[in-house]
Parts: sequence; C-alpha cells; structure tokens
Amino acid sequence: QVQFVESGGGLVHTGGSLRLACAASGFTFSSYAMGWYRQAPGKERELVASISSAGSSTNYADSVKGRFTISRDNAKNTAYLQMNNLKPEDTAVYYCRTTRYALSYWGQGTQVTVSS
Repeated sequence: QVQFVESGGGLVHTGGSLRLACAASGFTFSSYAMGWYRQAPGKERELVASISSAGSSTNYADSVKGRFTISRDNAKNTAYLQMNNLKPEDTAVYYCRTTRYALSYWGQGTQVTVSS
C-alpha cells in the first residue's frame, strides 16, 4: 500500500535551515505530483509547496516563496523540502501528500519548531 516516511524535522533558531525528506513506497512515485503541507497548532492544514511528477513544475505558498525549495529524486522515490531562513511562524507539523485515483495519501508528519 501507499506509504510515506517523513524525516528531517527538528528544533532550529530563527534564520536556520532544515531539509525535510519524504520517502515513498507502494506506488509508482514518478507518476504522481507531490505536495508538502503544514499544520500549526489551532490552525488548518495548508499547502506549502507542490511539485509535478517529473519535477519540472513547482508552486509555493506566498509565505515561503524565496525561502523554501521543493524537489524530488524519482530514482530514490523521495521528495524533499529545503527550508532556509526559517521563522517562528514556520513552526508546524509538516506532511507530504499525494493524490492517486482521487484518494489522498499522507505521511505521519514531522515536527518543525523555530525558536525566536
């Protein structure tokens, strides 16, 4: 079945960097777009960035443009989110997601905490 294992979260100071990874299994990873989402306490889950199946097209939330970069390595079945110049408002649980045959699949999430 479709599974994601996210890693790379942690605690950093304002201005620091983290690289999240989402390792996928159970489906043809290279055929599907991927997205990174986040959910802060008391807030709705929001889309942070998305990438097309081949990696040729990306989109970002306005709040992270110029600071975050989404990428993927289809040979490794892994999607990444490079996060630079982190701010306290980036604190959240980060999830990867894909939609396959109209069903959404989510990872378990990884916590990112940015201290001021």
